Amino acid sequence: MLAELMERAGGRWCVVVAMGIAVAIATGCATESPKPAPVMTPEQVKSNSDKSFERLKQEEKNRAVGSEAAPY
Repeated sequence: MLAELMERAGGRWCVVVAMGIAVAIATGCATESPKPAPVMTPEQVKSNSDKSFERLKQEEKNRAVGSEAAPY
């Protein structure tokens, strides 16, 4: 394929290389830059940890009640 392109360009390989570089630059500049990850505030962290701790306590409570109801 490269040989075919070079033949079409009349043996001017520098033209083919320049076109390739131009396409690479155009596609590289056209892509969106990545967005930064959202930053959590200390209040959000505390709220999330409180909710998780409450869920954990509820699970432990349910596990304790479930183990008492089923004797071995």
